[in-house]
Amino acid sequence: MITSPGIIDVEASGFGRGSYPIEVGVALANGEIACFLIKPLPEWTHWTSEAEALHGISRGLLLTRGRPAAEIALELNSLLGSRVIYSDAWGFDSSWLALLHASCEIPASYRIDALTRLLSEAQQIAWADLKNNARVQLQLNRHRASADALVLQRAYRLSIERPLPAACTEP
Repeated sequence: MITSPGIIDVEASGFGRGSYPIEVGVALANGEIACFLIKPLPEWTHWTSEAEALHGISRGLLLTRGRPAAEIALELNSLLGSRVIYSDAWGFDSSWLALLHASCEIPASYRIDALTRLLSEAQQIAWADLKNNARVQLQLNRHRASADALVLQRAYRLSIERPLPAACTEP
């Protein structure tokens, strides 16, 4: 049986300075999936229509259906324990998760690392195609955190289930 890494994905209010996490999705190695909408803290005000259009989550939905940030930070710690969990957008996701935990004064018990650290050069070259194939296989077309985490996990599995062409090593 192929072991899959635990994957985390974060959707945010925008891109860059002032943005904050609005949804976290996790796909664990054991097949468990979790997804959390986060109610913005009062000081989290940055919002872009581009991000809303991309993930389809309105600020109004977060205010009515999102869960308190501290509750999500505690639940992530409970779910992930001391695991290392992987992200394909480590620079963004790690900063948004750090903001979540710091804003609630709840240190993260888990560690997030870049998914690319697990991929060979051949896997990295084929990654876009692998993700597209995984999305088709799973029939997941929406851009949401848990769906994206599942797609990334399936793409990883595909990359080790079938042989990939060797990367060119000649100068």
